[in-house]
Amino acid sequence: MERLKGAIIVGFLKLFSLLPFSLAQRLGAGVGWLMWKLPNRSRDVVRINLEHCMPELSETDRSDLVRRTLLDTGRSFAESACAWMWPPQKTLRLIKEVEGEHLLEEALAADTGLVCITSHLGNWEVLNHYYCSKCSPIIFYRPPKQKAVDDLLKRQRSQLGNKVAASTREGIISVMKEVRRGGAVGIPADPEPALKSGVFVPFFGVQALTSKFVPSMLKNGQARALFLHCVRLPDNSGFKVILEAAPEGLYSSDETEAVSAMSAVIERYVRRWPSQYMWSMKRFKKRPPGEKKWY
Repeated sequence: MERLKGAIIVGFLKLFSLLPFSLAQRLGAGVGWLMWKLPNRSRDVVRINLEHCMPELSETDRSDLVRRTLLDTGRSFAESACAWMWPPQKTLRLIKEVEGEHLLEEALAADTGLVCITSHLGNWEVLNHYYCSKCSPIIFYRPPKQKAVDDLLKRQRSQLGNKVAASTREGIISVMKEVRRGGAVGIPADPEPALKSGVFVPFFGVQALTSKFVPSMLKNGQARALFLHCVRLPDNSGFKVILEAAPEGLYSSDETEAVSAMSAVIERYVRRWPSQYMWSMKRFKKRPPGEKKWY
């Protein structure tokens, strides 16, 4: 069954990639519209997350954000299909603006390792091509269940000569070794980790289990960190890449302080572009002791 699911998903990805970008986006938004209109698990998760994270919104405003989030989720799926299947240079032409690129140039010229942090905001697959066009990092990722999809992503995410590392013990070790020898890595900081690998820190005013992996690689000055995000332009014509230096708090020897600083930066970006965040992710599945499950 998983093999069949994988083949169907790969088929849809290839189909979307054959379309002109604007048409692929519109069809993706159409899929998002169906997700908004029809009962499904993703819509339920988006609603639950927004109820907890943005209680200040009126019911009308929150419902509208659910709709816009699912439309953008559909767009992201279609855009990612294009980014995976197209030659990287074609995808890179969709990046219309870059803010803070000098920070990446300075970091790459330094003698220490570089940890680039992102989240599930905007389009991280387009961002992957941008980052890998500037250096040859190891990209850390959580593999999908379907082997056919995983094989495709490993191949397509490394088109520019970079490497990928799955979120396994071996993958973690390879990323840490790369940083120690002065190399560059890319890590999404918002997937929920195992309990032993994270700490609960605030995210949108609620406690969210957040990975300790990034702060652990920054200890003792062995690496510096940047935040990288790629957000969709208001007219949907392309993307803007934004680079930002990590706050001092992320380098703190206090684990909770460091993770909290990382979480605060990601929250700031999500608040600015809330519909472009993947609220359909079960970000708050694990709860502090005594708290009721959300999902």
